[in-house]
Amino acid sequence: MASILRGDYVRYEVSLDLSDAMPKFAKPWHLAFVTIYCSRAFTTFAKKTKKLSPRKSPSHTSIPIHELAQSAGSVHTSSFNIHQSQLARLVKDKDLSHLQEFGGVQKVTSALETDVSAGISGDPDDISRRQNAFGINSYKKPPAKGFFHFVVEAFKDLTIMILLVCAGLSLGFGIKENGVEEGWYDGGSIFVAVFLVIAVSAGSNYRQNRQFEKLSQVSDNILIDVIRKGRRQQVSIYDIVVGDVVHLKIGDQVPADGLFLDGHSLQVDESSMTGESDHVEVNRKENPFLFSGTKVADGYAQMLVTSVGMSTMWGEMMSSISRDNREQTPLQARLNKLTSSIGKVGLAVAFLVLVVLLIRYFTGNTQDENGNREFIAGQTTGNDIINSVVSIIAAAVTIVVVAIPEGLPLAVTLTLAYSMKRMMADQAMVRKLSACETMGSATTICTDKTGTLTMNQMKVTKFWVGQDSVVENTYSSVSKFVLDLIKDGVALNTTGSVYRPSLGSEYEFSGSPTEKAILSWAVSQLSMDMEETKKSYEVIRVEAFNSQKKRSGVLIRKSMDNTFHVHWKGAAEMVLAKCSSFYEGSGIVKDLDEDERARFEQIIQGMAASSLRCIAFAKKQVSEEAIKEREDGKKIQEDGLTLLGLVGIKDPCRPGVKKAVQACQDAGVNIKMITGDNIFTAKAIATECGILRPGDDASNEAVVEGADFHNYTPEERLQRVEKIRVMARSSPFDKLLMVQCLKQRGHVVAVTGDGTNDAPALKEADIGLSMGIQGTEVAKESSDIVILDDNFASVATVLQWGRCVYNNIQKFIQFQLTVNVAALVINFVAAVSSGDVPLTAVQLLWVNLIMDTLGALALATERPTRELMEKAPVGRTKPLITNVMWRNIVAQATYQMAVLLTLQFKGESIFGVDEAVKRTLIFNAFVLCQVFNEFNARKLEKRNVFEGIHKNKLFLGIIFVTVVLQVVMVEFLKRFADTERLSWGQWGACVWIAAASWPIGWVVKCIPVPDTPIFSYLGLKSKKLVRKIGHREQ
Repeated sequence: MASILRGDYVRYEVSLDLSDAMPKFAKPWHLAFVTIYCSRAFTTFAKKTKKLSPRKSPSHTSIPIHELAQSAGSVHTSSFNIHQSQLARLVKDKDLSHLQEFGGVQKVTSALETDVSAGISGDPDDISRRQNAFGINSYKKPPAKGFFHFVVEAFKDLTIMILLVCAGLSLGFGIKENGVEEGWYDGGSIFVAVFLVIAVSAGSNYRQNRQFEKLSQVSDNILIDVIRKGRRQQVSIYDIVVGDVVHLKIGDQVPADGLFLDGHSLQVDESSMTGESDHVEVNRKENPFLFSGTKVADGYAQMLVTSVGMSTMWGEMMSSISRDNREQTPLQARLNKLTSSIGKVGLAVAFLVLVVLLIRYFTGNTQDENGNREFIAGQTTGNDIINSVVSIIAAAVTIVVVAIPEGLPLAVTLTLAYSMKRMMADQAMVRKLSACETMGSATTICTDKTGTLTMNQMKVTKFWVGQDSVVENTYSSVSKFVLDLIKDGVALNTTGSVYRPSLGSEYEFSGSPTEKAILSWAVSQLSMDMEETKKSYEVIRVEAFNSQKKRSGVLIRKSMDNTFHVHWKGAAEMVLAKCSSFYEGSGIVKDLDEDERARFEQIIQGMAASSLRCIAFAKKQVSEEAIKEREDGKKIQEDGLTLLGLVGIKDPCRPGVKKAVQACQDAGVNIKMITGDNIFTAKAIATECGILRPGDDASNEAVVEGADFHNYTPEERLQRVEKIRVMARSSPFDKLLMVQCLKQRGHVVAVTGDGTNDAPALKEADIGLSMGIQGTEVAKESSDIVILDDNFASVATVLQWGRCVYNNIQKFIQFQLTVNVAALVINFVAAVSSGDVPLTAVQLLWVNLIMDTLGALALATERPTRELMEKAPVGRTKPLITNVMWRNIVAQATYQMAVLLTLQFKGESIFGVDEAVKRTLIFNAFVLCQVFNEFNARKLEKRNVFEGIHKNKLFLGIIFVTVVLQVVMVEFLKRFADTERLSWGQWGACVWIAAASWPIGWVVKCIPVPDTPIFSYLGLKSKKLVRKIGHREQ
């Protein structure tokens, strides 16, 4: 009986040659296993007899346990007449003959118990049953990086590795020389300090990584339009199940593998799967296959979901890709260069210190604690020499550790992570880290109108038939024939839908805001019955709306008399241009001559001046021969139309948008409105929002149409682009052209966009801002930040946060460079002059911890202030370290160097203390100087450094923790930190020395500095010098 039984689609391999050696408890399970699959194989085999495959062996055939176990589960849990493996293969193989052999899309739909028009029931039991049978719509992600991974990464740092080697040698020699009880202190304390630095660094990186993971989960959670119980509704992409009927429109991401049910002109971008840039046409006859992860480029459709999650090609591919969140932002790259430059200086200083200390040691110029020479040729033992050399190397390496400002990249990471979390609460989701900091430099924001400046809550407020305005509730004066034609145009030429749960309940409308407004008006005012209208006509061809054509068309066949009609709907002046006649309210058709056309244009302009969006309806009856004769075969006739009527749709401005626009303008940022609406609507809205001022209306250069801007010469565009504030009737290409021109003029440009065609402009801009509600998935993927509430006020908030990020990083750079310069100079001067390094390896590592982690955390988490929006934008060319920062750094570092070097050379006589206490005083004063200087760093220019400090509890907490730890280091960790206890008077002296940095900072901030970067003067002087030399040679 051992044979291979082959059914239509599923192959069953069964073996009865069970080994006698099999454990007894396993035999019943295997017997049941074989019985189930033999019966299933025979059932499938009996339905359609096929030639049996030859047996592999007369005595044995293998059972693939894993596959059979999965199928076994499906026998018990699935009540559907189709197996998951069959469904997956139907789509993945893209084999149309295979699908037709099975019975076509209709057979798959019935096998999945799906109603094409009503969808699935969608109740919890049904969803659970489908998920058990076919899986859930998520894929296995590679495991997130754990804390240990970041610990290993931290260990890979070269300076850390050198320090660990030095600590190991020091520990070994110390134990050998002084025994375990006394000899472990030096090496052990370095080990503890190094491990502390590693733990803090790994912890902050791990926390940041976890935060990015959470944000990525939010960004991946897309809402999908599905039909369940006959109702169109939105569900999370993770809740999509096999059998769902999904609505797809331009810009949507296909949420799962599936089959085309119904739709028109569907073009899909499969480049994410195949790498091919050409769009693929999907239809019922030739190619009904849709794949998860692809994007809808044109048209609209309904699809039947056949595979989800790991059963899709996209799921298999994504599960093998690990998401790397270690994206390096431009600012991080600049800071890495700065770190590298300072590190080279630090290496040079450390090398000089190493050479000087080694020379002094081997020439007998160093003494031990008892005043004896440390090195005497021929007398000093090898162990003592190695021990001394190791301590010298450790001191030099520690100087490198302090000199290299590793905290700079960490500060960027901390402030970006903090800002991303806060921005999420302020309705902005950051997709690319670099956008946070770049937004702080933005000089121009190009914004859409609809939904961003306006509320996107549209309502039809005006209706014109012929040249007469029809007031609400007086529609009976209009010919029923004309109203019926308008109802046909609304019901058949739409991507929206109308749903009414029961007779007494309210109607529910879905689709774009414009579609919903028109459908709502037609149902309430014209008594349109969408379902009845659809039954009377057959849709032959559709041209979907897109932002280039600004209109949509439909070719239909009337069932009653088999006549063909074309209906168009779209921007009023675009449709009017295609009309040659119009209907009057009485139903009479009149020719549209020049005078009549001019009157209609005046009507449109009047509505537009009242901030209304004007939509026109037009139709034409066409012959079957005319349709067949068209050369392209796919385009719908659009000439010689008859105008049916006009509607004016009101979309009120968002409350607070004028204030947000004013805030951006006060911050020196230009606001430009780019809209597809006509020039009169655009002017009205721009004036209402404060983008245009009353005097700008007369200026032709402030307002321009997209076509005119496109027709300018490149030189004219560059010359006029600065003055343009409103671009009306613009196409996505016009928006892209404006972004390119602004960038050529040196602007840092932010652009808002929501449509698929906005993707090129969003990518070209320095910061792409997509809309979370109305934005398509294509637009979101092309953007850097998603504005979750589609509100321009949130764009202004993002600008404020961007400036805050940039400002926080500048604060930390000023703080860190002050410490670097002071520590380097103090150690270098002391080493060269006296052969003694005042700050030990452990002490310097402690200072490094204060600067790099605690300092970064304190300064990187300052919240935005109003003063940030009162400054001019940074732009592209302004240096990261400004003249103001250099002034503050030089003043504070000079003060610290002067005081601490005085303590180094005269501290014993000033305080009347021994060498050990003097070293502790230097260490304590140095650390406290950094604590007090952290307050100075809070405000780069303002003299009052305490303003708003009570709001930043984290800053105060970190200062408190730092001071407490410093007291513990000095008073209780004598052996570990190589310190001596200080008296109250000595503590007071240290605090007084450190506190002096506050009045010094106040005085220094009174000194004016030039706006021109200081290093540009050096560049100018060097150029002049080169010119002089050149002249002399001539």
